[in-house]
Amino acid sequence: MLRMSTEQGKYRKWRGLVAISHNYRPPRQCGRSFMALGRLSTAPGAGLAGVVALLLLLWGVLPAKAAEREMQKRITVAASGTVTAVPDIALISAGVVSEAETARAALEANTAAMRRLIEGLKAAGIEAGDIQTASFDVHPVYSTDTSNAPSPRPQRPTIVAYRVQNQVRITARNIDRLGEVLDRAVTLGANQVGGIEFRVSQAEKLRDDARREAIANARRRAELFASAAGVKLGRVLQIEEVGEEGSRPMPRLMKAEAVPIERGTETLEATVRVTWELE
Repeated sequence: MLRMSTEQGKYRKWRGLVAISHNYRPPRQCGRSFMALGRLSTAPGAGLAGVVALLLLLWGVLPAKAAEREMQKRITVAASGTVTAVPDIALISAGVVSEAETARAALEANTAAMRRLIEGLKAAGIEAGDIQTASFDVHPVYSTDTSNAPSPRPQRPTIVAYRVQNQVRITARNIDRLGEVLDRAVTLGANQVGGIEFRVSQAEKLRDDARREAIANARRRAELFASAAGVKLGRVLQIEEVGEEGSRPMPRLMKAEAVPIERGTETLEATVRVTWELE
């Protein structure tokens, strides 16, 4: 049995266990653990259990504090980059609407007109793979009696005709001839033309330049912030592309042979979020 001194400022000893006297001030994070250790029972084996409990507590507290400090030593910056390109593909919707007294008659008239339209577009240089059916619809046309004659009850709508609508989506890869294609489509019988959309065929490849510019802008901004805070940038911890921005068309007049068309330019944009470690 070890003896215990009651003199202030000295250690008190129990069976293999050292307890801190009441004059000692433990660290704030572990103060309660040390004081709890001082109140442990003097029963055989209690000292070893208390030491193990204290070590386990410190094992969880100290790494957590270190991880918290590590999380604070980083900076995250988002930035964008852009590149401008001229569209080289046009998408056009063209179709035929036909009406007749019966659905069969309207369908036959529409089918003949669409056949002439598609064959004429192929003859004009449009590949078969660049012509795709976009919509097809058959529905009745209703009419109501609009006369002012009094009626004891409301008139029910009556079917007066049937309407068939067929539209195709055309991909024009030679925009310099786009006006000629539109003029030919109408000449061949298309009475619905619209929905022109311009695209850049190499948009993804060109957007890589916008991504490089976005990374450069992010680094420049991060270095500015780090310098103002009196620290330096370290290694890159994470790079993330934020969404995928579409293109912003900018008008530019292109005079085609038959129909004036504005193909414009496309502004391709990329946005990134980069995280650096701070030194």
